[in-house]
Amino acid sequence: MAEINVGLIGHQFMGKAHSNAWRQVARFFPGKLTPRLKVICGKASTEELEATARQFGWEEAENDWRKVVERKDLDIIDICTPGCLHAPMAMAAAEMGKHLICEKPLANTLAEAKAMLKAVQKAGVKHLVNFNYRRCPAVAFAKKLITEGRIGEVYHYHGAYLQDWIMDPDFPLVWRLEKKYAGSGALGDIGAHALDLAQFLYSDIVSVVGQMTTFIKERPLPGDAAGAWGARGGAGKKGKVTVDDDTNFLAQFKQGAVGVFESSRFAGGRRNFNTFQIYGSKGSLCFDMQRMNELEYFDRTQPNDIQGYRTMIVTEGNHPYTGAWWPPGHIIGYEHTFVHAVHDFLVAVEKDQMPEPSFAEGVKVQAGLEAVERSAKSGRWEKVKA
Repeated sequence: MAEINVGLIGHQFMGKAHSNAWRQVARFFPGKLTPRLKVICGKASTEELEATARQFGWEEAENDWRKVVERKDLDIIDICTPGCLHAPMAMAAAEMGKHLICEKPLANTLAEAKAMLKAVQKAGVKHLVNFNYRRCPAVAFAKKLITEGRIGEVYHYHGAYLQDWIMDPDFPLVWRLEKKYAGSGALGDIGAHALDLAQFLYSDIVSVVGQMTTFIKERPLPGDAAGAWGARGGAGKKGKVTVDDDTNFLAQFKQGAVGVFESSRFAGGRRNFNTFQIYGSKGSLCFDMQRMNELEYFDRTQPNDIQGYRTMIVTEGNHPYTGAWWPPGHIIGYEHTFVHAVHDFLVAVEKDQMPEPSFAEGVKVQAGLEAVERSAKSGRWEKVKA
């Protein structure tokens, strides 16, 4: 086995998820390439960053991302930063010949996403945008059933991603609530996942009509060490929320189905409700990320007297990914989706293939997000123009 050296930029929520993936992948998916965790980079004190490096198994810590992408001993750069930094980091890394993983959405604007795609194509490097929910075994299995024609012609797709973590008016103005850092709010943060799953499972979206709403327009400025979940505001001044709290849109698919999409961070009781329902001529499929080892399947070709949804536990050895983990019935979790993504990326690098979803698919998602924003302003159906 050959070592391949990795540099990770971003040390908080996503940085932890990606660090765990890089540490675990060779243990459960041994291959010809074994990742070596060379350096983690983040905007933190030297003491905090070095502690994070020790905790998650990185050999070194660095505060300056430019120094990381310029290192000659790194083969892969993994970007887990706010969206405003994706484009400059990815383009600089591509120019240095690094393979790239980038968190979603690919960029804050379609123009940035296209520039990133042009840069990686010019450099000839491998690139992946991390829509990790594609790699839930139940989602991958749903894709297999749809491809096999088990649900027939698709008529209707309903995708929803609902959370509730910013409903408290005293929750502070963290970076995810400012457009200059995040690009958009619920739309880009979680709606991007719903849009990507729809295009992965079924078909490209060609037009949309949507609305975007901000329920709480001002919030306390962040206190010390305010990140996201569990953060508290500082005393005194407030700042303006410049992104959406909730976005909903209708969609028309290239293959003919109609779609309904919801993304909200104001859905009380929904901690991480990422779900889809797909209705076809022969059957239907339903998935809920909060029950990620399950897939509901309705077979309309069965006799009427025995028709009904059945819940499949997607943990058998021949289900996607699960054979590398535990015996059937022993469920896996959210963190495993990142391990699966890193595994697929390493296999693609080894075989000199382009991983999926690549930056090209990230551009398609970004085009959809931008069309929703245009529609929210125009009040009309808007074409998705990648």
